[in-house]
Amino acid sequence: MQQNHKDQSAKNKASAAFLNKKKKVLEVDQLVAGVAAGDRLSLAKAITLIESTARNKQQVAYELIEKLPNPTKNSIRIGISGPPGVGKSTFIESFGSFLTKKGLKIAVLAIDPSSQKTKGSILGDKTRMDKLSSDPLAFIRPSPAGKKLGGVAAKTQETIHLIEAAGFDLTIIETVGVGQSELEVYSMVDCFLLLLQPGGGDELQGIKKGVVEMADIIAVNKSDGETKDLAQQTRLSYKNALHLFPANPNGWTTKVLKVSALEEQGISDVWESIQEFTTLCQENGHFDQRRMSQSKEWFQKHLNQMVLEKIEDDQALKTAYKEQLAAIEARETSPIQAAKEVFKKYSETPSK
Repeated sequence: MQQNHKDQSAKNKASAAFLNKKKKVLEVDQLVAGVAAGDRLSLAKAITLIESTARNKQQVAYELIEKLPNPTKNSIRIGISGPPGVGKSTFIESFGSFLTKKGLKIAVLAIDPSSQKTKGSILGDKTRMDKLSSDPLAFIRPSPAGKKLGGVAAKTQETIHLIEAAGFDLTIIETVGVGQSELEVYSMVDCFLLLLQPGGGDELQGIKKGVVEMADIIAVNKSDGETKDLAQQTRLSYKNALHLFPANPNGWTTKVLKVSALEEQGISDVWESIQEFTTLCQENGHFDQRRMSQSKEWFQKHLNQMVLEKIEDDQALKTAYKEQLAAIEARETSPIQAAKEVFKKYSETPSK
């Protein structure tokens, strides 16, 4: 009697697991269809899914991405960075509205710094882009940077893939503009736009040479009112300084422009420069090379994530990992030797 009860209990669990799996497959298929059709609600749900840190949801997210069809149209990925206070959100709203008036579908990923208490976005970029938020051709997604102090959310590459599968023409990534954000966003986009404030020679000294070298286009914002003349001086300072930098391997000469996001001046010049840049890179092959480099980096990040997940899921590996951390703290081993020990254990662990 007791055995029959156990057998029935096992069957019930198996049946529940089967139904739960079937339900998840149905949900994923519905999301895939919705995203592919350009449905905004489906896109928002899909992004929420891939941003989840819950392990069960991560597996569903991987399945979602694998099932999504390849984008049917060519898109452009634009990274926008700059120091805090430069007016990135104001510029993006003016720039985005300019593009939607041309009939282009744009998506904005506004990566906000995160509160260490609530883990949520501090600045709330969506609330600072009222006009663009209500535009039917625009999709704005504020995402907290979380522990990614570099200024790019952990799942940005996956989110870009979703946006392009949904048929958007352009993806704009706005970063926090601190730390390593410029390096991270550069590795994800086709064109990197650096926004700067009027500041003359002093600002030129304050910006790292490497950041300026990465910029495909530099735009000095706030070219209006009392700072209009100063913006022109700053533009000339950067333009002259760029002559001292090595030539770009893609054959492009970095443009230095001045804009006023507040007065919506110079926005068309930025768009024309982006089009000119992407056309040149598409014709000489650098566009595809940059995209391939991005795909390889995405692969490497995902592979590293899978390795860490396996360590977290396997109790023996998890124990070995913690033991080596303790050994490092006790100065009983070196970080290199500890890594070798964990990797040895990892190599001996059969795949499930």
